[in-house]
Amino acid sequence: MHGMWRDGNHFQLLPEAARFLPAMFEAVDGARQSVLIELYLMESGRLATAMIEVLQRAVERGVSVLLLLDGYGAMGLEASDRRRLEAGGVAVRWFNPLGLHSLARNLTRDHRKLVVVDGELAFTGGFGVVDEFLDAWYEVAVRIEGPVVADWARLFCALWDSPMTRGAGAPELVHGLGVTTASHNDYSGMRGRVVWGQGYRYQAIRHSLQRQVSGAKRRIWICTPYFVPTLSLRRRLVRAARRGVEVCLLLPGESHDHPGVRYAGQRFYGRLLRAGVRIFEFQPSFIHAKFTLADDWVSLGSCNFDHWSLQWNLEANQEVADPRFAEEVAALFQRNFAASHEIHHELWMRRPRWQRLKEWLFGTLDGLLTRLR
Repeated sequence: MHGMWRDGNHFQLLPEAARFLPAMFEAVDGARQSVLIELYLMESGRLATAMIEVLQRAVERGVSVLLLLDGYGAMGLEASDRRRLEAGGVAVRWFNPLGLHSLARNLTRDHRKLVVVDGELAFTGGFGVVDEFLDAWYEVAVRIEGPVVADWARLFCALWDSPMTRGAGAPELVHGLGVTTASHNDYSGMRGRVVWGQGYRYQAIRHSLQRQVSGAKRRIWICTPYFVPTLSLRRRLVRAARRGVEVCLLLPGESHDHPGVRYAGQRFYGRLLRAGVRIFEFQPSFIHAKFTLADDWVSLGSCNFDHWSLQWNLEANQEVADPRFAEEVAALFQRNFAASHEIHHELWMRRPRWQRLKEWLFGTLDGLLTRLR
């Protein structure tokens, strides 16, 4: 199963939870046949309560509702909420629950974020069902219609019915699901494909980004919350900047859910800045979004393009090759650059010793983690 480029799609950019959460809930409330949801993060709270209620309403209408959760990322979902899902008729399966098997298996996590409604409409991005997405974290999602929705549905079904999942939801529930391949007429159709990764076993998502960075002629703009790039990606970004491509990184500022990751990534700032890469640290809140623009190519989804995502996680992104959508994403980048603090090479090289010490400490820890197998 390989991601194929398909024409005739429509993609709607949905920045911030105030836009994408109502759109998702409205879509689920309008479901007639099936709702497929795949998440890494789900924790009990206001958002989880609202999600459970909308899923229960769908079941009451006769809709088949399947919820696939990561066995580690959703550990914060309390037993009472799990019982509510089961009592409400929602079929739930868990990807790779923690166990006493190998370390490598426990490190393998399902980091994808996906909602598919009736096989006709899908959403992906960096979202989860935790209350931080309501007000504390900045996130971006995309609403998808057209032939690529069928690819998203197939990706979900393959994992639901795999030996890595457990739970009361029957594996065969996905066998009879129908998916549409109808084209969308708006925008005269957009070209897109689903691209995914399965840790070190299958890295199409990584190879796709590397090709785009190496081939870009005008711009490479990357937004990621966990900037700990591989050596290969760092080299490609440096080479791109040196050949005259505008390379910009949109990264979190001091508001961060894992400050150590930020320090580990900052140890790479010096060489990147010296090569001409521009680095912006977002100020209003923690930016959890993951999206990339290379010329007129866009990739948006779950992948952070860091070692952890590429080595261990199941990831999936929506790629779009359309100049109109690319300009929408470029405008979003520009708004976020304006709300950011730009790091300049001269000032960065004069940063205090305590800052350098933190970069060294967390960078050393990151180096040790990258050697895990």
